[in-house]
Amino acid sequence: MNTLEEWLEAACLELDLDRADLDRDLILDLARDVAHGVARPGAPLTAFLLGLAVGRGAPAKESADRLAALAAAWADR
Repeated sequence: MNTLEEWLEAACLELDLDRADLDRDLILDLARDVAHGVARPGAPLTAFLLGLAVGRGAPAKESADRLAALAAAWADR
């Protein structure tokens, strides 16, 4: 297990979350899109916003896709 996976396991345990609920690649891809298309500091903030939306019942994949599309359009502004 690499350091990132160890961290995710520990963080999920600390927050009483099921690691299976975390789509690591979905979040990292979104963070990359925002960091490159909008601004680097926007990446963790957008990941947090995604988490808030999902916590309120929004589907993770659909929400991440919408945010990625917004970031792509933002880069073309």
